Amino acid sequence: MRWPILEYEGWEHEDMNDTTLNIATLTITEAAADRIKAQLAQRGSGLGLRVGVRKSGCSGYMYTMDYADEIQDEDDVFQDYGATVVVAHKHMDVLAGTVMDFRSEGLNRMFRFDNPRAKNACGCGESFMV
Repeated sequence: MRWPILEYEGWEHEDMNDTTLNIATLTITEAAADRIKAQLAQRGSGLGLRVGVRKSGCSGYMYTMDYADEIQDEDDVFQDYGATVVVAHKHMDVLAGTVMDFRSEGLNRMFRFDNPRAKNACGCGESFMV
């Protein structure tokens, strides 16, 4: 497991006030955490949800989700409200700053990703561009 740090500048042991630390974050809302915990309970096993991106769709990237049954050395781990989301570090330059939510809209219930790096999304809402 890795600490989710993208880069650091000006690191000096004597004077940490001048240090700029850029931490890659992924925030899990309470609604998303509740849904993740419910899905894991229904499944009966798993450490959390694995989130990533892959090149696809009409705009460039698409979010991927699967159960996280183990944590690899190259994974970043995020925890909020008792739920765990695991992200391969290589995906963090696309996902950094994302807020993961779970929403009910009419008859639809889905995870939503509010990604500040997404510049464009296709009309179907399944893919995005950074």
